[in-house]
Amino acid sequence: MILLNPGPVNVSERVRKALQGPDICHREPEFADLLQRIRQKLLKAFVAGGEADYTAIVLTGTGTAAVEAAVLSSVPHGKRMTVINNGVYGARIASMIGPHRLGVAELKLDWGTRPNLDQVGLALKQHPEVHAVAMVHHETTTGLINPVKEVAEIVDRQNRVFVVDSVSGLAGDPLDICGSKIYMVAGTAGKCVQGFPGVSFVLVRKGFMERMKGYPKRSCYLNLPSYYEDQEKGSIPFTPAVQLYYAFDEALTELLEEGVPNRIQRYRRAAAMIRQQMQALGLKPLLPPELQSNTITSYYLPGGVTYQVLHDHLKEEGYVIYAGQGQLEDKIFRVANMGALSEHDLQGFLAAFKRVVESAAVR
Repeated sequence: MILLNPGPVNVSERVRKALQGPDICHREPEFADLLQRIRQKLLKAFVAGGEADYTAIVLTGTGTAAVEAAVLSSVPHGKRMTVINNGVYGARIASMIGPHRLGVAELKLDWGTRPNLDQVGLALKQHPEVHAVAMVHHETTTGLINPVKEVAEIVDRQNRVFVVDSVSGLAGDPLDICGSKIYMVAGTAGKCVQGFPGVSFVLVRKGFMERMKGYPKRSCYLNLPSYYEDQEKGSIPFTPAVQLYYAFDEALTELLEEGVPNRIQRYRRAAAMIRQQMQALGLKPLLPPELQSNTITSYYLPGGVTYQVLHDHLKEEGYVIYAGQGQLEDKIFRVANMGALSEHDLQGFLAAFKRVVESAAVR
């Protein structure tokens, strides 16, 4: 099955075979070696040249676990966080801090709308109690790329902490973590890294990690300083999904072999191929080109064709697309091109899509 949904993704045979690594105990040196390889590869891939300034924390859990760990670990006593919310995943961050009463001055925008930078700066000036700002890099609700670099500059000028959810962004769209002085970035194995879901990570500035050790421990499982202290000793606080770590290690090796810029270019070419064909078929994208990510495109449904019909007929031909969410559920469909997909895979999908739409239109 060819997966054109934003995770889980198709993986290479190398990554799949890595699941067959030997059974080991996570308290033994063999696992410590595996964990340290993964951490080093994450730094090499995503903070190249700044490895001395960052640390990589690996967790067993989905990307949401990494985001929640970053969010809950980043706010000291008496301070608050503001969330830039322009999609489902921005709203999810807001829901993480809500029960702990850490939220203030949420910047809630229409889906598919980028934040006004002047408003972000003004909101921070008006709320000195805001210690951290959180935002989603690639908001997969719509396929929107948020202006991370520009917001990072505003946050840095006002001496606040910037937390970025790049679960769907890392290795798919450019993100200059070091140059933008981003304090924390959450990611996952099961999207553009082309591993399996179930392993995630947070890249953290070392100086800020030291500060977080004195912050409240709001979660037993998702406290980043606890992971840091153990992982610096080659251990881990909780039982990991060892076989998934083997596959993640291999996926990172593949990523480094290809090169992060080259992977981003490959995804960009794949998205262009999809978009050209969809345009030829007369389909209307939800977002203008300048707001679109390299790995997801949202389209309004063809006239007279429901999502369920489109999905089911494509699945019969071996291709899985993705539905819209919330108020867009009955209006759009999404096509992701992340994962180990070849040009042949994409051409097959586009041919099948054309057949299905033309057949549905005849009915």
